[in-house]
Amino acid sequence: MGRYLPLLVLLCLWQVLCSVGIVANYVLPSPIEVAAGFWSLLTVGMPPGHLLYYHIIYSLYRVSLGFSLACALGIPLGLLMGWFPRFHRSLGPIVEILRPIPPLAWIPIAIVWFGIGISSAAFIIFLGAFFPILLNTASGVSSINPILIDAIKTLNATQMDIFLKVLIPGSLPSIFIGMRVGMGVAWMTLVAAEFTGVKEGYGLGFMIMTARDIQRPDEILAGMFVIGMIGFAIDWSFRAWESSVRPSE
Repeated sequence: MGRYLPLLVLLCLWQVLCSVGIVANYVLPSPIEVAAGFWSLLTVGMPPGHLLYYHIIYSLYRVSLGFSLACALGIPLGLLMGWFPRFHRSLGPIVEILRPIPPLAWIPIAIVWFGIGISSAAFIIFLGAFFPILLNTASGVSSINPILIDAIKTLNATQMDIFLKVLIPGSLPSIFIGMRVGMGVAWMTLVAAEFTGVKEGYGLGFMIMTARDIQRPDEILAGMFVIGMIGFAIDWSFRAWESSVRPSE
């Protein structure tokens, strides 16, 4: 209970400041108003008829698609970059040029290439998740103790044996860190990408922008709360998955 006490105090203080008029509700709605906005998103929808449940499903679908592509490409490339120095020297400059470009900076060109829809959103999410996954995987391989690799080589192990029995298990902690960071960036990127518009009319970012257009700050904050809670749940799931997969020390 003690760990949640600061949160309860903050909510109470927030409610008091709004109730006595120190903070105007059009600037910052009270927790009670935000809760009412959340209920409205569940039962009425934003825009009306577009219920919160469907916004969540469409956003999760978009982020899952882009994130899966990032893992499918980033993990193998990271293993290769970490294991083969020549490959790292060849690919490294390209990565270092593209990596500092924010994913949101790619939105205009993504719309030109793919239009407004799932393809452009998946591309932006892919870019947000790809580089953390790639670089953390490569770093994990590079940090493996060379003695372990020499030991398995003395047993006439093949390159495939080294990959499967040493490199992948040894780099798992770094891979999971990269996936967690990549998912966090992908989730933030998704919401921003949906600000530009979506064909289907569903998505948490689209929902928040629609609430802004009709001046519903209570539903804006409720949507932000939903985004934060889903992000927290996703990160918790990754931690639980990591604990179940990583070998015990």
